[in-house]
Amino acid sequence: MAGSQYYFASPAALLPGAGMAPVTVLGRGGATRPEPETLQVLTTLEDVRAANRRALSMAQRLVSIYTSDLEPKLYEHQPFLDVVQRFLLAHSFAKIRLLTQRAVSYTTPHKLAAMRRRLSGHIEIRCVAPQFATRTQAMLIADNRAIVYRAQAASCE
Repeated sequence: MAGSQYYFASPAALLPGAGMAPVTVLGRGGATRPEPETLQVLTTLEDVRAANRRALSMAQRLVSIYTSDLEPKLYEHQPFLDVVQRFLLAHSFAKIRLLTQRAVSYTTPHKLAAMRRRLSGHIEIRCVAPQFATRTQAMLIADNRAIVYRAQAASCE
């Protein structure tokens, strides 16, 4: 397979015990475990967009995005922005943290940055430390529920 590989996984596929229900006073939980979700290889831009929307829709409290430059082809797509808005308005303590390799001006025309100006307490955009600025990966992490990882952020092939 040529080109970049993209993965989508729920924590049951990644972390031991992540899919287990907490044990309650009545003794329920703990023993039941959902079927682990297998890793999926995403090969097209549309697959990555769909995985980002799916991961974001699973989130309850925190979404962390590591990207080189806010990647307009992924994060300026209107269906993604709709899911972001729904997530932020549906959960009172919801937060989206964007970590970028390049500084993002507060007045940038990017739609996600414009949403940051409207919902300032819910969206943060920070620049990565210089020693990590050469990394080529990109990822979206939704709570402890889902991860979309891309080994090469520059291409979506």
